[in-house]
Amino acid sequence: MSDDTPQGELTLRTVAMPADVNVNGDIFGGWVLSQMDIAAGIVAAGRAKGRVTTVALDAMKFIRPVKVGNVLCIYGEISRIGRTSMAISIEAWVLRDVYGEREKVTEALFTFVAIDAEGKPRPVPDIS
Repeated sequence: MSDDTPQGELTLRTVAMPADVNVNGDIFGGWVLSQMDIAAGIVAAGRAKGRVTTVALDAMKFIRPVKVGNVLCIYGEISRIGRTSMAISIEAWVLRDVYGEREKVTEALFTFVAIDAEGKPRPVPDIS
């Protein structure tokens, strides 16, 4: 994961709003984490061609705070594919003042499992 250029495909963009602040006036880390999980799920579901579920979150690292009004940009890429699981590398960057300086704010590695209609693991299909 790089500190100067986002790695992966831009998967999600949203604006940090006042309702999402913590007691310090910064955006609550749980809100950022939920946006990252959504983006990772989009990447995983696209590759799995169906339902997926989050099974693990590894190496979450907060680097800089997110402020109200920042545009949160989430980039994701597949790091590993197993028989039923996938590791998705996620980086969250912000645009300060909507179109200002871009800064990396956090990164994490999410593990997803492809599931069937009953919620049981199923193989991740081969790319054809």
